[in-house]
Amino acid sequence: MEALVNAGGKGTRMGLCGIEKPMQKVGGIPTIMRVVNALLTAKSIDRVVVSVSPNTKDTRNYLEDHGVETIVTSGEDFVDDLHRSFQVLTGKFVMTSPSDLPLLKNYTIDAFAGFFDRTSMESAIAVVDEYTVRSTGIVPSYTIELDGSKWVLSGLCIMDREKTLDGTYLQETYFKTDWPDLAVNVNTQLELDLARGFYD
Repeated sequence: MEALVNAGGKGTRMGLCGIEKPMQKVGGIPTIMRVVNALLTAKSIDRVVVSVSPNTKDTRNYLEDHGVETIVTSGEDFVDDLHRSFQVLTGKFVMTSPSDLPLLKNYTIDAFAGFFDRTSMESAIAVVDEYTVRSTGIVPSYTIELDGSKWVLSGLCIMDREKTLDGTYLQETYFKTDWPDLAVNVNTQLELDLARGFYD
């Protein structure tokens, strides 16, 4: 399966800190590279591409210096950028990930890929139970209710690339977890500090 990492956003919630959000270091390694390395070492992933934009020039230069394949998008509209990236990819299904999951592990990726049934599913979304997210110190800004419980979107998804490009609404399936490596999604300075705490 191909994997797409989205790293072209403006990262406005991180604030003006002089460092692009994907290049913020956790455990001495840029967040983007932690995500890329997890995908590259996952058994279920055979190609990793990172979507970058004029918002993330330093990220693009860093990735290209490290031999990571990139796609340049506008960075202005997430859906447009996703479609631009999907036009470059070739597989039937694509796993998408944000660039801000620095705790992501290759075995989590493989478990998610193993959950996905290509014969019956059009898309899958990995979610984390609210308690697990809050136990890391993060207060979720958005939750969804499934089977009477509250869940937080991790940002990790699998999508039918061809149907997405055709504009077809994808039927969603949820992969429910209580895994901390999907719970820490770094969008703010506080969340960055919490992520760094896992490596102290």
